[in-house]
Amino acid sequence: MGYREQWMETEGTTFPGKTYTEVVLEPAFNEAKTHLLGPMMAINKAHLIMLEKQKLVTTDEAKQIAKAIRSIDPEELRQASYTGQFEDLFFQVEHQMLEHAGDIAGNLHLARSRNDMGISIYRMVLREKLIVTLTSALKLNEQLLLFARDHADTLMIGYTHTQQAQPTTLAHYFMAVVDSLNRDIRRIMASYANCNRSSMGAAALTTSGFAISREHMMELLAFDELIDNSYDAIGGADYLGEVATAVQLAAINLGRVVQDMLLWCTQEFGALKVAAPYVQISSIMPQKRNPVSFEHMRALLSSCVGNTNTVLSMIHNTPFGDIVDTEDDMQPYAWRSLDIMDKMYRLFAAVVGTMEVNKEALRERTKGSFATVTELADTLVRTDGLSFRKAHHIVSDVVKLSLAQGLAANEITLSIVNESARRHIGRDTSLTEETLRQALDPVHFVEIRSLPGGPSPKEINRMVDLRMYQHQAHLNWLGQAEGKIQRAMEHLDQVMTEWSGS
Repeated sequence: MGYREQWMETEGTTFPGKTYTEVVLEPAFNEAKTHLLGPMMAINKAHLIMLEKQKLVTTDEAKQIAKAIRSIDPEELRQASYTGQFEDLFFQVEHQMLEHAGDIAGNLHLARSRNDMGISIYRMVLREKLIVTLTSALKLNEQLLLFARDHADTLMIGYTHTQQAQPTTLAHYFMAVVDSLNRDIRRIMASYANCNRSSMGAAALTTSGFAISREHMMELLAFDELIDNSYDAIGGADYLGEVATAVQLAAINLGRVVQDMLLWCTQEFGALKVAAPYVQISSIMPQKRNPVSFEHMRALLSSCVGNTNTVLSMIHNTPFGDIVDTEDDMQPYAWRSLDIMDKMYRLFAAVVGTMEVNKEALRERTKGSFATVTELADTLVRTDGLSFRKAHHIVSDVVKLSLAQGLAANEITLSIVNESARRHIGRDTSLTEETLRQALDPVHFVEIRSLPGGPSPKEINRMVDLRMYQHQAHLNWLGQAEGKIQRAMEHLDQVMTEWSGS
């Protein structure tokens, strides 16, 4: 027996081949029955309603087909195993309807294709997952705003280039996280807008000679817009790329914050203490409190970035048209990336909402830090009329002299400042002990930085109030999107119930 005959004996002589089944068809069937069945049945219902309204099937025929649709048991299909009798889930569902209603059920596929139907199914699945992820993102947003309001007076050192920079507050840092998160939310909402567009009626590529209503299908399935060009409807994949890009940025942004949280949980930094439900102990070292919740977040957010990269890579350099590259094999990577972000938003909110902040340690570290000395330079500009660059040189020398003497920033003396001033401007400064102490006070530093976006408590509270208002607008948008889909699906079921008489 030759090698070809050996292969044919193992793989079989008819579709589908054994390895093709194991590698492609069975995994795709399992993904489809889990994720695609609901939208598939919704499209069947909507298409039937549209065909009846356009008088392309009679009301009696529509009732027969409705009974066939209602005969499908979704739970039974979700428990089914791939047998190879049907190429995929679509043909299995179609076969069951034909068995129930006879040949008339074949008219349900009038003026539609696997192409326009498949793209609409994928868009419907994605919009649902986008809503789930957005719901969790908004819950995190609310938690971060509450946390920021609680810590408007919590002094800490702000860092640039990972080095101590200037005094700020924990609220100021977390409001920056809030604003980053809100940009991610807006990007995901924008991707939802381009995702929630209907391809139905494009059929295989060129629409149909039958007088169907693409607009009615769009409304029945709760899409916000029609994909106007029928070629674009089945060939365009940028809606997937947009979702992947928005989610990728969201994962990267949250991952950067998680990295800070892990540093701040160290004994050396001593700023945060993760609550007991989110730490694990060591098997050998009794003192250990490992903040593994943050570690898992860091790892899983990286895996999310990997999934989104896979989405973009699978679209890259593919032909513009109906292709499997953007369908069964690739969609699960987009779903998984959204599922991960949903979970990470929920976990991050829980950990932040329960962790303890060592306010006193942060305050004392800030008081002793040279992060305050920018204000000393600013004060010299005010009191002595110096250029900022000249004041900068004086204060730079003050820092060097103080460090040489082993002094902390709050131990800087007026004599050290004047010693440096004489070296640079040939005279003592106009500072008093009081103005020097105030210039080196981190509380004063923060309070006078009340420009828009600054760390002063008053400005933080203004920002929190404004972001809460924006948060409510996002919640309203989300409620409208969810409500529109829910009402549409209920309408489809209502019509099917009426037509089937059950």
